[in-house]
Amino acid sequence: MPSGRKSRAARRAAPTPASPTRRARRASPRALAVAGALVAIAAVAVVLGVVFGGGSANKAAAPETGSLQSALPGAAEVDALFKGIPQRGMRLGKASAPATIVEYLDLQCPYCKEIEASVLPDVVSRFVRTGKAKLVLRPLAFTGPDSIRGRNALIAASRQDRAFNFADVLYVNQGIENTGWLDDEMVTAAAASIPGLRVHTLLDERKSAGVSKLAAEYDSLAAAARVDATPTFVVGASFAGTKTTLVAPSEASLVAAVDAALGLP
Repeated sequence: MPSGRKSRAARRAAPTPASPTRRARRASPRALAVAGALVAIAAVAVVLGVVFGGGSANKAAAPETGSLQSALPGAAEVDALFKGIPQRGMRLGKASAPATIVEYLDLQCPYCKEIEASVLPDVVSRFVRTGKAKLVLRPLAFTGPDSIRGRNALIAASRQDRAFNFADVLYVNQGIENTGWLDDEMVTAAAASIPGLRVHTLLDERKSAGVSKLAAEYDSLAAAARVDATPTFVVGASFAGTKTTLVAPSEASLVAAVDAALGLP
């Protein structure tokens, strides 16, 4: 199993179309309103899809179960990073871990990708794998329709306890925001790159009313926590903690917040 640093190096080496701006991706009130409207439209589309029998054009060609054979770049490193760590829904790590790290993210956010590559592997190795902290994802859709499509698929992956693998595979293969890169083909390819994931089930469930309901719940939690940028971390001894927005791809402030939650000097 690769160390956090080796995994980080492999993930950072993945090709990216453009260098990310080193700042959090912020959502204006207008963007949040548009995102809410798009979620509502998506919910209507789900109903229409059920009524008229619509489905994914990629489902027939997709494998039944994901594997590392012919997987997307970085999938093997992602699998190694999380292998052996318990996942349950949107939680990585033991439920009884004394510290909690809540991460609000957008799968299209280039700064989220930078944090995932530069910071999270070491945090996972140092705190989550050792049972000191659990990491909880709360996916948002600040950026546009591609973010909504990706978030719904991520929530569906969480129902199979593969959310972290799915998110990281997409980050390694992230394209330029709102260019259509996070389309059905990419969702299917990412799902097929995760060992043990039931690909057809994910493709069906991402359009379900249950997934739409969870997406709305994450929006409500973000609003209550006054989250207006991704990535944002809330760290504490429980789900209520200190909000930490990283201003550079450095783990220092995040590690300090986890140490404080653990009562360390």
